[in-house]
Amino acid sequence: MPTIVNELPLNQINSQAIVSVISPTQDKGSFPFACQISTKTIALADNCQLLSNAYTASQLSSSNESSIELVVFSELTFSQLSNIIAQCSLTVLAVNAINHRNNLISYRFAVQCDDLSQARSQLASLSLDQQFEVALIEEAPQLNTPGVLVMDMDSTTIEIECIDEIAVLAGVGEQVAAVTEQAMQGELDFAQSLHQRVATLNNSPESILASVAENIPLMNGLESLVAQLKQYNWKIAIASGGFTYFADHLKQMLDLDAAHANVLEIIDGKLTGKVLGDVVDAQAKADCLIALQQQYQLPLTQTVAMGDGANDLVMMNAAHFGVAFHAKPIVLKQADSAINFSGLDCLLHWLA
Repeated sequence: MPTIVNELPLNQINSQAIVSVISPTQDKGSFPFACQISTKTIALADNCQLLSNAYTASQLSSSNESSIELVVFSELTFSQLSNIIAQCSLTVLAVNAINHRNNLISYRFAVQCDDLSQARSQLASLSLDQQFEVALIEEAPQLNTPGVLVMDMDSTTIEIECIDEIAVLAGVGEQVAAVTEQAMQGELDFAQSLHQRVATLNNSPESILASVAENIPLMNGLESLVAQLKQYNWKIAIASGGFTYFADHLKQMLDLDAAHANVLEIIDGKLTGKVLGDVVDAQAKADCLIALQQQYQLPLTQTVAMGDGANDLVMMNAAHFGVAFHAKPIVLKQADSAINFSGLDCLLHWLA
């Protein structure tokens, strides 16, 4: 059905930010409103409030039937937006929502594409090259509906790799850090690499664990992400190939719903260089997510997993929405979306 639109020439607004043309304070009843973007113009339905007078009236066929959304932040320019659309072979149909969350504004465009996997790959390259956050999401989980978020711990919820910090205090820092990097890149079997690293800690005093935990640096945005999700009754957990000493500390500090990690054997106040029980590997992380989803009887479409290393991929694939956070290349290639430069609370904008 034809819709009356306002048509703006891109050459007049290319250098302007989206927020300076499409008002971030729209009537809630106006969403979704029709939108089309070509190499020369952007056409927006006339119920969209514009902050620019440089337009002409025309018509377009209105349709927003797509489960795929392109999510961009308000400071992105129209030049960058049109480049994303062209490079990723997207067809823009509508503006679904404008969200104001954690002091940022994001615009959600309903889009169509012939090959979502290829479009995401191209988008990942563009965002890294031009250093902006952007996401292409199919059937995004809803923020205001209860869901499950499971996060990796080391280099995701906290800024450090705990085992590397422990190893420094134990005098084997360089040796352990090299093995950790190989494991995160997917070059070593995780369980094998964990036993190899922990063995170097034999006879180290238990006190080095307390030293690391005392000043553990939380990842930027973690506390605000947890607080916002809890407002909507989300269940939040850590699933880590690290150690319970730190995961349990974070669980208590942030009032999380669960924490799964490896148990270091300690006898007479000293580490033995052994891990007790089964290793929390990639599959165990995925099992944690599914167990929480089933325990709280939440839909699979409301499950999210975030991590940075190869041992997070199985968990991310088990979730409806897998997000790579400041991640290794192998993870970026397989994730549904990524957060490359911002804090963890950027996830709030990827959720619908």
